[in-house]
Amino acid sequence: MNTLQIKSIQKITPDVLQIRTTKPSDLDFKPGQATELFINKEGWKEEGRPFTFTSLPEDDHLEFVIKTYPDHNGVTEQLLDLKEGDEFLQTDIFGNIYFREEGTFIAGGAGLTPLIAILRNRHKHGDQNENNKLIFANKSEKDIILKDELEDMLGANFINILSDEKTDQYAHGHIDQTFLKKHILNLQQKFYVCGPEPMIESVVNDLKELGVKEEHIIIEE
Repeated sequence: MNTLQIKSIQKITPDVLQIRTTKPSDLDFKPGQATELFINKEGWKEEGRPFTFTSLPEDDHLEFVIKTYPDHNGVTEQLLDLKEGDEFLQTDIFGNIYFREEGTFIAGGAGLTPLIAILRNRHKHGDQNENNKLIFANKSEKDIILKDELEDMLGANFINILSDEKTDQYAHGHIDQTFLKKHILNLQQKFYVCGPEPMIESVVNDLKELGVKEEHIIIEE
């Protein structure tokens, strides 16, 4: 078990924190993978939760982008009280969402987190001809995590849809078959899907009905 010390902590949307910590020298992971973190404080050392690395393996720090649920009275509520110098305990590394080949990334809300490191890694090290696309569903514009960075990395391949807010800039509604059909031209590519369970289920069903083969759809196992 490693001890990680918090170097910085800030809110990047009304309910999402970006936390950077020290990094053990022997830690290795694939972009997209996660680890179990425990808050190193009395009463919380047994309460592990899975969080995704949003930093890259070669960075000199670790970064986690975490959605908080202040009304759940749990671990993420405790995160809101943490400050620089506080510590996490960190254990196993796991996760099925990592890059296989170019494709379309589909995320709902905090389901974006495994995709952040993958997209950062492709932007930094990927093939110039690679054409990855991100379809991102949120309630409102203020909930779009790392909006500016994703726009910089993906340009017109960053597609947003908002369920609770109507704007001139973004589509309104949910990711459904019609929306997927409009934005997906190639059904032979890989599809990386991450988000709340009901959303994953419905998107995977829609993709299959559109003719995408099961082995082309990557979800967290």
